[in-house]
Amino acid sequence: MVVEFASRISELGRQPYSAREFLLKYQDRVLFGTDGPWPEQRYWYYWRFLETQDEYFPYSEKPFPPQGMWRIYGVFLPDQALQNIYYRNAARLIPGIRQRLQRQGLLEAAPSP
Repeated sequence: MVVEFASRISELGRQPYSAREFLLKYQDRVLFGTDGPWPEQRYWYYWRFLETQDEYFPYSEKPFPPQGMWRIYGVFLPDQALQNIYYRNAARLIPGIRQRLQRQGLLEAAPSP
């Protein structure tokens, strides 16, 4: 089973210790994803959630967030987990992604058997 957390940082960020533990334990089964318009704006919120220890920040660019009027906390994942979630899992699971990343020099070539 594989999951992605589009539109779920509002919930995960309310319980950062459990969320971090889950994301670390299942880092090989989690895909990065967002939903809705304005992906450039949303990346900032996802980056802050995944890569920092920031506390009490908004999870949405909307003045009245869709899930509720609370704030979230960052989970500060290590680089290996971030790489897995951001692109390695997608490269492993979705046909064509690995080749595209390799052509762009963003992923090393798979070792020969």
